[in-house]
Amino acid sequence: MEAIICTKYGPPEVLQLQEVEKPKPKDHEVLVKIHATTVHIGDCKIRSLTPGLGRVKDFLFKPMMRVMLGFTKPRKNILGMELAGKIESVGHAVSRFKTGDEVFATTEMKFGAYAEYICLPENGVIAIKPANMNYGEAAVLPNGCMMALLILRKAKIQPGQKVLIYGVSGSVGTFSVQLAKYFGAEVTGVCSTANIDMIKSLGVSKAIDYTREDFTRSAETYDVIFDAVGKVPPAQAKKALKPGGVYLNVLTTSNGMKLILEDLLYLKDLIENDKLVSVIDRTYSLEQMVEAHHYLDRGHKKGNVVITVV
Repeated sequence: MEAIICTKYGPPEVLQLQEVEKPKPKDHEVLVKIHATTVHIGDCKIRSLTPGLGRVKDFLFKPMMRVMLGFTKPRKNILGMELAGKIESVGHAVSRFKTGDEVFATTEMKFGAYAEYICLPENGVIAIKPANMNYGEAAVLPNGCMMALLILRKAKIQPGQKVLIYGVSGSVGTFSVQLAKYFGAEVTGVCSTANIDMIKSLGVSKAIDYTREDFTRSAETYDVIFDAVGKVPPAQAKKALKPGGVYLNVLTTSNGMKLILEDLLYLKDLIENDKLVSVIDRTYSLEQMVEAHHYLDRGHKKGNVVITVV
């Protein structure tokens, strides 16, 4: 089968399309023919060995990353954390799925989705794909959308509360707007000029263009502030919190969070009841993976970037 191999740490050009052995499912595994995967920010950070925590923290954290991931290149050299596809075969002991089932899943730090096929445990974070989504739309859900859900749950949002989401045009941000609205919040979104119309289409009550207005210097205060890209100094962001308000940061609040099947099924139910949609910015082929990583590295994506595998 064809797969994208990360040959060493570095720029997108370290990713190479190669022929590798097609996997075979073990007793409790399913073999998925991947139809779509994504370029996730986590893939880019691992490929480039750049944690994205700031210059000093990145310098200190890189040796730890090498220990955890591999010294000169990732030990698991087929990256890719989320996918959607069709089950081609199942192991002898599998009971949850059957051949032909259309599924979506996250591999988390096991990676492996930049390929034509992957074996996944039937008890992993894998479920039947939402009936009202295509493979690309479903593939972007298991990481960005679940992360948005888990972080926003920390705030215990109540109907009528005012929520501000900074970096609202990214993967986590676009899903956070929709989830916060579903929880009953009045949502303000902060993004660049180019993304104002897009976030308004997702239903924000107010859109703030950060190139023209600093929300931390406004008289407006919020019950919840969520920095979905981790770019505003926490002390500065908290100036706009109401007394007793909740501050959330995608880089820190997510620490220790575990993605579980029940949450994936919860999101599937919301989607099939038309409460959530996936925002797709661009779609590339597996052969265009280098180009897709370059695009993500530029930092201007809207929502999600999809890779079609077949």
